[in-house]
Amino acid sequence: MSKAVYKIIEIVGTSEVSWEDAAKNAVETAAKSVKDLRVGEITKLDMRIKKGKVVAYRARVSVSFKYHQK
Repeated sequence: MSKAVYKIIEIVGTSEVSWEDAAKNAVETAAKSVKDLRVGEITKLDMRIKKGKVVAYRARVSVSFKYHQK
């Protein structure tokens, strides 16, 4: 079995639709600049409230990606 090293970063996605959409936005946006994402874990969900109404959902996601040896 080969050895591997992974880095874990935390990202936050937002959506006016749902927490699932917020998490998806976070991962898909990160994937544009961080290569080889492997695992995502939702670590926190919250929402923005304005005048008693939910106006945005936020998902904090820890994602890991593999370091590649040169």
